[in-house]
Amino acid sequence: MIGLLQRVTQGRVEVEGRVVGEIQRGLLVLVGVERHDTEARADRLLQRLLGYRVFADGDGRMNLCLTEVDGGLLLIPQFTLAADTQKGMRPSFSCAADPDTGQRLFAYLCTRARARYARVETGVFGADMQVSLVNDGPVTFQLKA
Repeated sequence: MIGLLQRVTQGRVEVEGRVVGEIQRGLLVLVGVERHDTEARADRLLQRLLGYRVFADGDGRMNLCLTEVDGGLLLIPQFTLAADTQKGMRPSFSCAADPDTGQRLFAYLCTRARARYARVETGVFGADMQVSLVNDGPVTFQLKA
């Protein structure tokens, strides 16, 4: 499972002109599900997202995690993160989970996130989404679980 984590001052996702998820300071995470991913990998990704130290402490160092700054967490399904781009001029999606598995594991991740943390928003699996954000830093990391 892949999480493209972006530290943001604000983030939002819209579907058909309607805001379905919005946060202020926090993490906007694009989530890709790969073919061999499991609930255990989703749990590991969530653990890393909640505990990854990307927010500045009093000395300006990245020593604080999302829960310590009480930031928002916006999870957005992103099928194309699982693309194989090693060859040619067109991505291959042979590494990506099938749509049913991807939807199930994304829903599992969101449910587990809401059970562990109060400030969780999400995009909509399979929808045509418009995502906007203000990347703070910019700070972007790719996490794999």
